[in-house]
Amino acid sequence: MKGRWRVDVPSAAQWDAFVASHPQGNVLQASLWGALKARFGWHCRRIAVYDDDSTIRAGAQVLFRRYAGLAFGYAPRGPLLSGDPALDDHLIDGVRRLGRQMLAVAIRLEPNVSEDNAQAPHLQTWFTRHRLVVAEPIQPRSTILVDLQPPVETIFTAYSKGHRADIRRAERIGVTVRTGGEADLATFYDIMRATGERAAFAIHSAAYYTTAWQLHQPHSCLLVAELNGMPVASHLVFADAHYGRYLYGGSTAEGLRSGANHLLAWHAMRWAREQGCIGYDLWGIPDALGQAATVADEAVRTALEQAAQQDPLIGVYRFKKGFGGRIVRFMPAFDLVLLPLLYPLARRKIGG
Repeated sequence: MKGRWRVDVPSAAQWDAFVASHPQGNVLQASLWGALKARFGWHCRRIAVYDDDSTIRAGAQVLFRRYAGLAFGYAPRGPLLSGDPALDDHLIDGVRRLGRQMLAVAIRLEPNVSEDNAQAPHLQTWFTRHRLVVAEPIQPRSTILVDLQPPVETIFTAYSKGHRADIRRAERIGVTVRTGGEADLATFYDIMRATGERAAFAIHSAAYYTTAWQLHQPHSCLLVAELNGMPVASHLVFADAHYGRYLYGGSTAEGLRSGANHLLAWHAMRWAREQGCIGYDLWGIPDALGQAATVADEAVRTALEQAAQQDPLIGVYRFKKGFGGRIVRFMPAFDLVLLPLLYPLARRKIGG
């Protein structure tokens, strides 16, 4: 049985074709994302399991960051598994060998599988059998996905009454949206910096956003909203083979008042639909609301919803929920521990 499969390092082209075809494929597992992170302090490694027809059946793109001579590994929205436990065993063994080569304390695996997926219980059992430690994902565990497959008019109609009114109001008072180019990235960064200061969250460097936009062209889109000739909001979004991904965005105070963010999201979803995406990932809401959407007990659900009101992301949720999508909560992350004595310290450093 074991002779049917081999573990090897795929080329970028082979890997990207596999990610695009895999049901859980995500932009964060694509080679360009690895190239982006490699320019900002990470080491990117890929490993795949091939069948006897030299077709990739499972794989993982793992990012490693070094700390004091050792490393921590992270597979964002990965690994991408086959569903065949025996075959996937080869992948986890290969990831373990890779981690040891990189002197990693642990590797955090973050399967891009929702809790309501029929395979989730089987995957949970599989990860447990391999003695992986449950941890918090680094990417948001709960999100909202908007279906982009209906006609455009139907998508708009599914928005809340308030969101539709805000979009129309923004257009009525003169907010315009255009696709930005490289010269607009400085404006985008200024808006992101102002938003981060106002909302107290950290942002990347200007060079990071520029590189992300450049590397992913033409599947990255910088949208700029203007009012009276002045930029008031901007979104940087990406498209993979399945979803548009709203990863970065911000607005000025005037942008908030004018409804520019609502108009930008509407334009971004239409762009993603034109790219062939089946949905739009609004990328992150309070996880308590993701939990609430999965429990049947009304008292527990109410308690979770009340707890979410104290989450710093609650305002973001109110913005995102109006676009008519469904709440999705992903499986937890799992740490593959390679140096047990150092793992508690590493876990405190990275969280989860």
